[in-house]
Amino acid sequence: MSQYQHSFKEDIIAIASGAFLVAQGVFFLQQAGLLTGGTTGLALLVSQFTDLSFGTLYFLCNCPFYLMAWFRMSPRFALRSLLAGGAVSVMADHIAYFFEITWLAPAYCAVIGGLLMGVGMLMIFRHNASLGGFNVLVLYCQDKFGISAGKLQMGIDCTILALSFFLIDLNLLMWSVVGAIVLNLVLAMNHKPGRYQAHPANPGA
Repeated sequence: MSQYQHSFKEDIIAIASGAFLVAQGVFFLQQAGLLTGGTTGLALLVSQFTDLSFGTLYFLCNCPFYLMAWFRMSPRFALRSLLAGGAVSVMADHIAYFFEITWLAPAYCAVIGGLLMGVGMLMIFRHNASLGGFNVLVLYCQDKFGISAGKLQMGIDCTILALSFFLIDLNLLMWSVVGAIVLNLVLAMNHKPGRYQAHPANPGA
């Protein structure tokens, strides 16, 4: 892998694009009152009971994991993750200013939200970054112990959703689980060590 790397421009574009897709996925979940796992799910849940926005809560929940990434992985990875997570926080809080949705079925929101978030996270992962939160933990475990990032993330997400059983409607919880499964299937099937290599960087890019 050392002789293959993305250019700086490719990294910035991919991280920004991935963050936008994740924020768009979060927006769909919000429209139906759905949750998901990880710090995203915690921020969505708490935002229903406080005046703080999702973006603010999401960033605050992720701060300890950015520190973990700095000391356990690398400062470069931590800074890229901070950039990606910060972009998601800002974008998610401002998407509603650009368009409005009057109604969407929870089933559709679960599937499209899970797919968008999964693809967005996949783009970010492949450019040596994460969204903070449990992303940092699962990527660390995958790199050090060979544990599938998607499978471990799915286990964490399902645990968090199970703890939400008494806090949201059972029907919404069911579709939230579906969305989390869709998201993590995208990661489990597409993000595996050694499978992906970038083309050699173009010095002039």
